[in-house]
Amino acid sequence: MTEPIIAIRDLRKTFRSGEVDVHALRGVDLTVEHGEFLAIVGPSGSGKSTLFNILGGLTPPTSGTVIIDGQDLMKLSDSGRTNLRKKTVGFVFQKYNLLPTLTVGDNIEIARDIAGFKGPLDQQFRDVIETLGIADKMDRKPRQLSGGEQQRVAIARSVVNHPAILLADEPTGNLDTENSTLVLDLMRSLNKKLGQTILMITHNPEAAAFADRIVHMRDGHLHAAA
Repeated sequence: MTEPIIAIRDLRKTFRSGEVDVHALRGVDLTVEHGEFLAIVGPSGSGKSTLFNILGGLTPPTSGTVIIDGQDLMKLSDSGRTNLRKKTVGFVFQKYNLLPTLTVGDNIEIARDIAGFKGPLDQQFRDVIETLGIADKMDRKPRQLSGGEQQRVAIARSVVNHPAILLADEPTGNLDTENSTLVLDLMRSLNKKLGQTILMITHNPEAAAFADRIVHMRDGHLHAAA
């Protein structure tokens, strides 16, 4: 039996704010299978972003077990978590975070350089570029693109190294309805065509509906969708 790509048990995260302990995560359990598209829905302050940052190796947990693609996060060094971000996890944020002075192609290529990948783009990624509809925009600068096009470039950059997991944090938060639907359709296409595992954080139930499974987060706890 194949092991899940993400396995979380009794995950807890406590921050110190002045003289007060803030319990952002309060014993979270979650299993995600290979190739699953999961949406985590919840209001601001529910713990979604903290969970996102832990899964991406950006923030260490206080306690609990977090296994990401066979790697125990509690046992990883700082350099180990850096390698996790480079090669195992791709990120898509609400803000596109494209470098304005670089072309679309260079924005994508710099992600490969950081991860240590060399050589020409493989055919699978060329197919991704075609699917995302940006093959004819590789020489343009971000300012020459619409918001939806910039988010598609951000998605391409996040999957250029074929990460096992794609973490998307409010990926349609800055987009209108038409572009939101387009981006979500494209993410679902990557999930179905390439088997890309996707975890999407959102407060929007319409965006969450594109996922295979929805869980709700409130006050540091996860709850299965009704």
